[in-house]
Amino acid sequence: MSEIYKMFLEREKQTLSPFAFLTANTRGRENPCPQCPNRTDFQRDRDRIIHSKSFRRLMHKTQVFFSPVEEHYRTRMTHTLEVTQVGRIIARALRLNEDLVEAACLGHDLGHTPFGHAGEVALRKCFDPSFAHYRQSLRVVDCLENDGAGLNLTYEVRDAIVNHTGEHMAQTLEGVIVKFADRIAYINHDIDDACRAGILRIDDIPKELLTTLGRGHSERINRMVSSVIEASMDRNEIRMTDEIAQATGELRAFLYAHVYTNSEAKHEELKAQDLLIRLYQYFVDHPQELPGLYGKMAQTEDIGRCVCDYVSGMTDRYAIDVYRKLFIPEVWKGLNT
Repeated sequence: MSEIYKMFLEREKQTLSPFAFLTANTRGRENPCPQCPNRTDFQRDRDRIIHSKSFRRLMHKTQVFFSPVEEHYRTRMTHTLEVTQVGRIIARALRLNEDLVEAACLGHDLGHTPFGHAGEVALRKCFDPSFAHYRQSLRVVDCLENDGAGLNLTYEVRDAIVNHTGEHMAQTLEGVIVKFADRIAYINHDIDDACRAGILRIDDIPKELLTTLGRGHSERINRMVSSVIEASMDRNEIRMTDEIAQATGELRAFLYAHVYTNSEAKHEELKAQDLLIRLYQYFVDHPQELPGLYGKMAQTEDIGRCVCDYVSGMTDRYAIDVYRKLFIPEVWKGLNT
């Protein structure tokens, strides 16, 4: 063990909360490997995620708005960065393991489909009703990245990734922070994007929610983050204060009713679903056309599983491009004479 590595571990013992997860206590990796002399295990996980192909693809995957022309709408990449920023603020204030939070936040959406949640719905229809992006994120880091070898991440980062949404709960406080950071980030940036798109005005939001949470983007984020810090300080749990938690839940329900499921932004969702379902069916019928890793996997694994991995990993524009090549006839130009 290098002196730098030992210094990091000692610093955690001296400075972090008694409720923090210490790197020294990690359950480790499925495939043990020598320690890096200059990084802790969670710092190393962060770097493996940042340098992965699936992380780079997030920049061309939908958050809410499909392939927007205007450059200021969020993508899955910018969402991930905002989640990471929120998560680190909370972890630092609570003196929890910021490196663990950062790695898990950066990896939490690696398995998200093209076209946002519309893609998730499509794969539930054609592949498996239980398909979920959080489980696919774990499959990406375990089985698909690094040409099928996976990223070999630590148990705690993997646990935080697969338990970042819904009723699932991570085993570490740091993993639970990812869940709160994700919700705080998407609620607020989706309001911002919806207002920019002209499908929502800030005054459409119930006045009592604006009074409690704030009218401005930064104000709302600050109140939500401060609420988590206040309610979780010196406690072995992560939560919001009751008032802010209730208002946040009501604001999320408002967005589901007016933006996520019933707005102009969602009119193209059925087209996106049909596109992905047709791609899925095509490659199930033509497995020999699966490229690279997916073609190799198809020789030993269920073809539906392999096609799902391929389609779910596509970016929006790559999915459209493949669909165009397969199903849209090219204009015949003939030969020059």
